[in-house]
Amino acid sequence: MFTDLPLDELRGYRPPLPEPAGFDAFWKRTLAEARAHDLDARFAEVDAGLTLLRSYDVEFSGFGGHRIRGWFLIPRQATGPVPCVVQYLGYGGGRLLPHDWLLWPSAGYATLVMDTRGQSGPDRPGDTPDPVGSSNPGVPGKMTQGLLDPDDYYYRRLFTDAVRAVDVARGHTAVDAARIVVAGRSQGGAAALAMTGLVPELAGALIDVPFLTHIRRAIDITDAGPYGELTRYFAGERTHIETALQTLDHFDGLNFAVRASAPALFGTALRDDVVPPSTGFAAFHHYAGEKDLKVWRFNAHEGGGGQQRVAEIRFLRELFG
Repeated sequence: MFTDLPLDELRGYRPPLPEPAGFDAFWKRTLAEARAHDLDARFAEVDAGLTLLRSYDVEFSGFGGHRIRGWFLIPRQATGPVPCVVQYLGYGGGRLLPHDWLLWPSAGYATLVMDTRGQSGPDRPGDTPDPVGSSNPGVPGKMTQGLLDPDDYYYRRLFTDAVRAVDVARGHTAVDAARIVVAGRSQGGAAALAMTGLVPELAGALIDVPFLTHIRRAIDITDAGPYGELTRYFAGERTHIETALQTLDHFDGLNFAVRASAPALFGTALRDDVVPPSTGFAAFHHYAGEKDLKVWRFNAHEGGGGQQRVAEIRFLRELFG
């Protein structure tokens, strides 16, 4: 069943921005603190059994100088700097293995897959711990870690790691630094959207069913998935709701979307109860760069799946020629 507004209303849905005072200063300070640490990017080639690709185990310094893991894959026949897709991951999982990331190298591009600190799962293993503890009691998961102060919030660390991952890609000699694309779905889509507002001169962005967007509406209309961690927390911490919402505003995708300039392809699904479609449409309508949106009428949080990937391949082909 449909989980949100009718499609004709979604096509014009443009809510007010939840921008907190000092938003730009907060992120300028955050990134300056991170860049005070040496990026110290390291690439160790591994034999992943992929004859047509070169595969590398990656480490670099993210938020707080913490070491972040990843994979870097590039077509073996590449003879000069190539475009690179920086890939961010969905909620509750890690970087997997090199053979799980064949799409973009198969299309002729390099890809840098950033592991997600403190997240792993039985079918999506990760390798990066999060050494920062929560400053407030919370519910299981990442959504309430450090929720009462923007400086302490989990996604401050994650989004900073994501910025540094772009720095890593830009610094690799096999990558064309002027042709960096950020990509992800769900939590990964949230990170990609945030990068469009935090990182200048990106070549493009692939933003599929983006999480952490129009958050105040999302928690009013769904208890599913990660947003449910917030609603459970608020049910108990009744006196902390407004403080927490003000923290979340610092990480809301709408505030990054209005600062974007890179061409972007979005995806949303009308039966998505994890990331309600009105939140994705809101991000799309506020997005300041050139943009397109694929709408999947009968799909839930899986979105367009392989068909969205087809659209993304075409998008990058047109972008890079």
